[in-house]
Parts: sequence; C-alpha cells; structure tokens
Amino acid sequence: MAPKTPKQLRKAYLSRPPVEPMRLKPGMTVEDLVDVYRRAGAFNGGRLAEACDLFGRMIDSGATIALTVTGAMTPAGMGGAFQAMIEAGFVDLIVATGANVYHDLHFALELPVVQGHFQVDDKELYRAGIERIYDVFITEDSLLDTDAFVREALEKAPAALRGRVSTPRLHHYLGQLVREYSKLPEQSFVATAAEYDVPIFTSSPGDSSIGMNVAAMKLRGGETTIDPDLDVLESTAIVYDAEVNGVVILGGGSPKNFYLQTQPTLWQILDLNRGGHEYVLQISTDSPQWGGLSGATPSEAVSWGKVQADMQKNHVVVYSDATVAGPLLFAHALSTRKKRKPRRLFRRLPEMYAALQKAHARKHPGSGAMPEVRESAKAKTVGPGRALPRR
Repeated sequence: MAPKTPKQLRKAYLSRPPVEPMRLKPGMTVEDLVDVYRRAGAFNGGRLAEACDLFGRMIDSGATIALTVTGAMTPAGMGGAFQAMIEAGFVDLIVATGANVYHDLHFALELPVVQGHFQVDDKELYRAGIERIYDVFITEDSLLDTDAFVREALEKAPAALRGRVSTPRLHHYLGQLVREYSKLPEQSFVATAAEYDVPIFTSSPGDSSIGMNVAAMKLRGGETTIDPDLDVLESTAIVYDAEVNGVVILGGGSPKNFYLQTQPTLWQILDLNRGGHEYVLQISTDSPQWGGLSGATPSEAVSWGKVQADMQKNHVVVYSDATVAGPLLFAHALSTRKKRKPRRLFRRLPEMYAALQKAHARKHPGSGAMPEVRESAKAKTVGPGRALPRR
C-alpha cells in the first residue's frame, strides 16, 4: 500500500471533532460539566470525559466491575463515594490497601477524623497525640480504639474465622460487626460492602494496622490466619466466572496489579485463558516513563495479557488526583445510569471457587485438590464488648 499523501494525512488527522471554548453557566449539573469537558476534549478534562463515557459503557455492558483503591482515600472521605457505587450496583468487588479498610472503621466507631492542614509543626502534633495524613488529623486514641475493636472481634470470632481465611472473609465479618454494634454504620463502606455482599480484598494484608492486630493476636493464642493464596484464587475465580470484566483503578500500587494479575493467573498459571480484561479505567498522578507499576498504562498491560488488545477504546487513564476526578466520575454515573441489581459475589465465592477448581482439574487431571473455601462467618454469633458498643 502506497503511503498517504500529506493532503490525505491532513484530512485524516483533522477529521476529529473541533475544540470548543468552555461555555460555563450558573446551575450546571455534573452531567453538564462533563459535557463541557467532552466538547473541549483537551488534556485531562478531555480524558475525564472519556473516562465518564467509558464507565457508563462498562456499567451498560453488564461487566463485573472491580474498584481498586490506594492512597489515603477513606481518611479523605472517599468511603462515602464507594458506598454510593456499591448501593447503585456499579461496584461488585473491591481491592483496597489495608489502611483504607482500617481508617474507614473510625467513622463508624465515631472516632475523630478532622480536617487539618499541611503547614503545621509535626513535633507539636506528636506531643498532642495527633497523627497527620497530609491535611487530615487523626488522634492516637482513634487508632488505639480501632485496634481494640479489631482485636476484640478476633477474640470473639466464630469457628468460620478460625484457621486460614481470605481477606474478604475477615472484612465481611468486620463489616457485619460494624453494622450490628457501631454507632454510625452508615458512614462505613466496609459495613455497606457487608450489607451488599461485596467482597473486599487486601493484597498486602500485613501492611496495615488490621494485619498488625491479626499478627499480635497470635501472641495471645489467636487462631485467625490470613492466607494470601486464598485471595489470589478467590479473586481469580470471580474473574473466571464473569462474562465481561472491568475495573476502576484509583491510584495504582499493589491493589492495581493484584486485580490485573487475575488474567495471567488464568492463562499463564492455570491454563484457562480468558484473553484479558475488557475495560480498564485508571485515575493516577503517576506517569509511565519512570517504569513503576502505578504509571503502567493499560496498553502496557496488553503485553502481559492482563488487558484485551482489541478493546483499546475501552482503556482510559486520567492523570489527576483521585479525590478530584473520582467523585466527578462517580456522580456522573449516578446521574446517567440506572441502578444495577447487586451481584452479591461474596455469597457466591464458594460456588465460583469450586467452578475454578473443576476447570483446573479438567486441564490438569490428578493435580490434587485446591484448599477448601469456608462458608461466611455470622456476626450474630459474636456478642458486644467494650470495643463493640450497641447503638
């Protein structure tokens, strides 16, 4: 084929929509503002509009949608946005750092999380017993009381939580306790996830205060052990079960890769190729040229078999602070899409796990059985204590 002439190239490149000046007016809705970004189409305003359109297509496609969360999102109040997505049926599973799960509990337990400032004397904060997350203040009492809540929960854990468990099992149990005993359960996304049976995975469970408390309980005879292998298999089972998979990535880090790696786990390890994830939407401040995972683009993930190569239109990266772009993305979805019926994947974990086990056995007969997945723990078997006050 002969190369295109300059005239043909010019015509091809200039066939895209024109940039329009932003027309702002009083009383604009989120939908109106995103349309302004769409018509301008430039820089990350344009990418945000593309992301809103992509999230809408993801929802409309019936995809099983994951949300991955890094950075101090719950201390910044983003847990409420996650709750809205769960309640609307727009998020079916969550992969979060343990810190985001832990700090979410402060709100339900009515423990102080305060708007602070980054221009402060941190030595004074230390003397006052206050911890700082950039411009958010949390008291050490909040941390100690939350630790006590987690430890008492582990002390009174039912039989299903004793032995080796996955992080969704532990988090569902904590969410049940928050719903039953905390003062403000409506302020916890962990409680909402338990109510809607949305599994919450933590890819590095030892790297958080929840993991620290689970470990400390071993010194007191505790029997709960988090098994990361079960997390890998359960998350992979969810992806294997779904006809279409999509993800909204806030930040990046370990939760991002933990979710994306489910596809290589299927094709590379288990010989059950699903071709990669169909929809990938990331909001990040990390750029790709440093070679770090959080800046790795969906197109780079194609080379690993994590993302489908023939669905480039369904890959968007917005280079923005997630506390700015995330609420706009979620609010736009609430404004433009109808609620979906909850998938309640947590209830279905044993079923999906068994299906993955059978598929693997068919490919590799005689390879041995995978570890058992237990039924969910019941919070009602646990009584309240000092750290579990009744409402």
